[in-house]
Amino acid sequence: MTHVEEPRLESDVGYRFDYVSKFIGFGPDDVAAVHGAAPKLAPLVPALVDAVYNKLFEQDATWRHFLPRQEGYSGAVPASLEQLTMDHPQIAFRKQHLARYLASLVTKPYDGKMVEYLDMVGKIHTPKAGNKEINVPLVQMNALLGFVADALTATILGLGLDRDTEVKTIRAFGKLLWIQNDLITRHYLGR
Repeated sequence: MTHVEEPRLESDVGYRFDYVSKFIGFGPDDVAAVHGAAPKLAPLVPALVDAVYNKLFEQDATWRHFLPRQEGYSGAVPASLEQLTMDHPQIAFRKQHLARYLASLVTKPYDGKMVEYLDMVGKIHTPKAGNKEINVPLVQMNALLGFVADALTATILGLGLDRDTEVKTIRAFGKLLWIQNDLITRHYLGR
C-alpha cells in the first residue's frame, strides 16, 4: 500500500499531478502516444479550435465569458454580446491561446513546467489568476472539457491510425483530459 500525503495533494501541484497520473495509469507510454499523434493532429488544430468556438458561441452562458478583457489582449473590448462576433479580434486572440494549448499537449514534455501550465489553465478561468471579471462557472468548464474530449476522440478516430495505435492514443488523451479536469476543478473548491 502506497502512503499518500493527502494535505500535500492540495498544496503541491506536482505531487498532485504525479498522484492522479499514477492512479489512472497515465505514464510514459501515454505521453508517447499523445506526442506520436502530433504530426497528424497538428494540421487539424484550426478545425478543432473552430469547432470549440462555434460551440461556445451557441450559448450565452459560455459566450459572455469572452466579454472581459483577456490577459495580454490590448485591442478594443466589446461592450455587449451582440458586438462580440466570431470574427472579433479578442476572439481571434483567444483562439490563438486554445491552438497553443492543444499544440502544447502534443509537443511539450510532461515535466514540472507543463504541470504548472496545465494547472494555470484551470486557474485562469477563475478570479484566482488576478482578473476578477473572469469567473467561468465550473459547469461551463466541465461542459467545455467534455466537448473537447469528444472532439479529440472523433478526430483521432478519423486519422486512419492502425487499431492498436488508435486505441492507445484515445486512451492516452482520455487520461490526460481527466488530469486536466482535476487541475481545473481544484481551483473551484472552497470558493
